[in-house]
Amino acid sequence: MSTHELYTHPVQEDTWAVPLAGDSRFTWEYDDGREKLLSLYQKGKDKQWDAVKRIDWSLDIDPADPLGLPDAANMLYNTPYWAKMSVKERGRLKLHSASWQFSQFMHGEQGAMITGARIVETVPDLDAKFYSATQTMDEARHVELFTRFLQDKLELVYPINDNLQSLLNDTLRDNRWDMPYLGMQVLIEGLALAAFGLVRDMTTRELPKQMLTYVMQDEARHVAFGRLALRDFYRNITDAERREREEFVIEGCYRMRDRFQALEVWENFGIPRAEAIELVRNSEYMRMFQSLLFSRIVPCVKDIGLWSENIQRAYDDMGVLDFSKHDLEILMAADEEYADQMDARRFAAEEAERRAEVDEVIADAAG
Repeated sequence: MSTHELYTHPVQEDTWAVPLAGDSRFTWEYDDGREKLLSLYQKGKDKQWDAVKRIDWSLDIDPADPLGLPDAANMLYNTPYWAKMSVKERGRLKLHSASWQFSQFMHGEQGAMITGARIVETVPDLDAKFYSATQTMDEARHVELFTRFLQDKLELVYPINDNLQSLLNDTLRDNRWDMPYLGMQVLIEGLALAAFGLVRDMTTRELPKQMLTYVMQDEARHVAFGRLALRDFYRNITDAERREREEFVIEGCYRMRDRFQALEVWENFGIPRAEAIELVRNSEYMRMFQSLLFSRIVPCVKDIGLWSENIQRAYDDMGVLDFSKHDLEILMAADEEYADQMDARRFAAEEAERRAEVDEVIADAAG
């Protein structure tokens, strides 16, 4: 089945072409490179996995409640719209909400895959090219995984959100080699990582929990890569160059905050856009969700050296400035450990099941 048959709204059937600028950079220096980046590259090689085999695709999904989130996690909860809905209509709303969220994950991962390939092409250092090559493979796997979930389990797909598409466009069109890092590794990936974590921790469904846990294990390395590369480079740029990048970050953060309003979903349920924006603004859950999305971005922006008064004022205006106190190393280590623990639990359960089968066969034979 073509994905186009599953979209909630028609999308263009030809490719979206983004004109590229800038140089493809080769280097003839094949030295060892930076120890931390090469360590990430080694980890990227060691941690490759197969989305077909590592995910248990036999797990079922209830289309009327795909993520098993509490009703309070829906923006319409405790509104007149929610009160008027039947159980069936609420189930349809939950399906559309999950589809919209995972569709944006899928589109964002395709953007990350293309940006990873772009970084391989444009970054001047060989150690960074090495790591970006492993990231490109990671992102291809993530696109594959989210696509299968949407097509086979939800059977419903939403087009790319305008704010995400706009930021991808700006990230890829810029001819400065560090801008794809900044737009993708820090902003888009940082926000996606926080969103993955929120859904992973709240869902009561095993399949999306597995998917997000294993994707986050990869993404923790990707954000670390962006921090290492940009922190080194931004130590030596001019004040004017720093201001340009800070303006890009501020504008991008406002866009990304607005990306998660999911207005397309509410409009599909007959809610006018202006009213939907007001509902988002008044939703306690949505305010919490949008705020927590910046738990990875803010400390990362501070860490790479873009921490002027303008940046701090913008984050204060968004109500996310306190995230600058978070320790990214601890957060990323926890994401990787969570995946290892899930593997251990799954393998232990599978081993116990195999042992029980053997014991049963032995008992039958003895009988």
